[in-house]
Amino acid sequence: MRLGFDLDGTVADLQGALAREAARLFPGVDPGTLPKSIAPQASGAPEGTDAAPPGFSMSSLTPRQQRELWAAACDRENFWETLREIEPGSLARLYRLSRDRRWEVIFLTSRPETRGDTAQVQSQRWLAAHGFELPSVYVVHGSRGKIAASLNLDVLVDDRPENCLDISIDSSARAILVWRSKEDAVPASARQLGIGTVSSIAECLDILESLDRGRSAAGIVDRFKQLLGLKRTSRRPHAQVQVS
Repeated sequence: MRLGFDLDGTVADLQGALAREAARLFPGVDPGTLPKSIAPQASGAPEGTDAAPPGFSMSSLTPRQQRELWAAACDRENFWETLREIEPGSLARLYRLSRDRRWEVIFLTSRPETRGDTAQVQSQRWLAAHGFELPSVYVVHGSRGKIAASLNLDVLVDDRPENCLDISIDSSARAILVWRSKEDAVPASARQLGIGTVSSIAECLDILESLDRGRSAAGIVDRFKQLLGLKRTSRRPHAQVQVS
């Protein structure tokens, strides 16, 4: 299988890194107000405006403070290597599976550049340090669906519903949404398009491993459907995979 994995909010804890930076810059602000998933942006607001960078929201900070936070993060040398793994051990397990099952894995990210090495090199070193050797990293700024189509991916794993929607609309890849919030908060559009939802990377890897073991003459869509039927009786109610 050819698999794509997002980094921030999916396997890398960008929220925690920004929370630590916010606590340093603005001691009176509760860093717990940071959202659980933040899309890094290639650039902030136009010079001289108070508009927040697209995709970033933190109610306890003003737009100007939000820009200051991103500016401070990007001014740190090799900032992307300071992030923690959301689920320690998951990348090492993904690497082992990719070797054992002969998967091709590509990591996709929209990380902006910081001081130090390029975002790609930092990401490669970070992944290797957490157990995924010789990682392939693609820094992208555009539709994940078109990227998935151009890379001929079978599955793309992401924590942002809008990226999963792009994947479902613009490619033949199957999207898996890593949703660590309440299941009833999953966007209806994601459900309608049959986007699979999981509550953790560990659960996602269980599904991918089962999917790969069920190889047959049928295509990957049929195998996904078969896996859904098996999981209905064994998976936790709050983490159902929904595939059309």
